Amino acid sequence: MTDEGARRAVRLRVRGRVQGVGFRYFTLRRARELGLDGWVRNLPDGSVEVEAVGGEEALQGLRRALARGPAGARVAAVEESAVPEPRSSFARGFAIVD
Repeated sequence: MTDEGARRAVRLRVRGRVQGVGFRYFTLRRARELGLDGWVRNLPDGSVEVEAVGGEEALQGLRRALARGPAGARVAAVEESAVPEPRSSFARGFAIVD
């Protein structure tokens, strides 16, 4: 179980061939398996954006998964930036948003 005190939020932007290959659903499944909160969405520039909240070990697992991606994806880069500690806009759970 994740130590609530150690939770932090990150924003990840995944670039490459990541739209039209099931990347959001891949991310959703993996994030839920890891017990993360947050969301994933496609961006107009062809990248995928993820905001995830959880413990460091789970966040590292998500980063590794995103760097691989699902079959058919070609990940060129995963860029990370910090976001403020979980805000009220982060509902429990993980979702695909538009």
